[in-house]
Amino acid sequence: MKANVRTSWQVTRSVWYALFMREALARTTADRFAWFWMIIEPAAMIVIMVLIRAAVMGRSHHVGGTEFVPWFIVGLFGFYLYRENTMRLIGAIDANKALFAYRQVKPIDPVFIRSYVETVLKTFVFLIFIVLSPLLSIDLTPDNILLAFVAWFALWALGFGIGLILSVLSTLYPEIGKIARIVSFPLLLVSCVLFPIHYVPHNFREIVLMNPIVHGVELLRSSFFSDYELIESISSLYLLIWVLASISLGMALHIRFKNELKAK
Repeated sequence: MKANVRTSWQVTRSVWYALFMREALARTTADRFAWFWMIIEPAAMIVIMVLIRAAVMGRSHHVGGTEFVPWFIVGLFGFYLYRENTMRLIGAIDANKALFAYRQVKPIDPVFIRSYVETVLKTFVFLIFIVLSPLLSIDLTPDNILLAFVAWFALWALGFGIGLILSVLSTLYPEIGKIARIVSFPLLLVSCVLFPIHYVPHNFREIVLMNPIVHGVELLRSSFFSDYELIESISSLYLLIWVLASISLGMALHIRFKNELKAK
């Protein structure tokens, strides 16, 4: 019995390693400028938003008691972590259909591995920005490292959970994947990445706070800046409920439609 369990685990580990190498190589070497775009995309967004803010609000450089530029960088990377873990999981099953001919490979395997690779890459790029930020007189060192890790992990888990659900639904119904990609840009606007939750009118604030990404992004910012004014409605419990519910539903869908996903 133990020997069978050990052999099964060794096979699973070998499958995951092969999938990881395949996904990592595809993600980083498919394009000669893959690494360049991973860094330049957030950098370009930061420059554009700083210029827009300077043009609209003049010399106002503070948001919620902290500097705007580091505030925006932390929120942007938190949102990118969620978004990439959601959007890139949509095509994970279709991209690895040929591997399902092997009995050991399950539809959830490439989904999990793609999420892992994306998280490693996003974390590495974020660390590059943190290390190089002093060269631009920007302080991105978290004031509460433990809370920063928890908030970062929570945003990954939320993206992974929603990505699990979409990976199943978009495989069974491709139109859902297209709709999810269209919605991803407006989601940036309503997740308080470009503007603080403090600026949202009270009439609409409760609606915005129904979005769990807002809670994750705000908690991540509060971990980096101890002086940041976190509103009382931000709840780690609310975010945790969304994480557990989305992952549970995603796992249940993968178990229920395992055969259908392989046959698609």
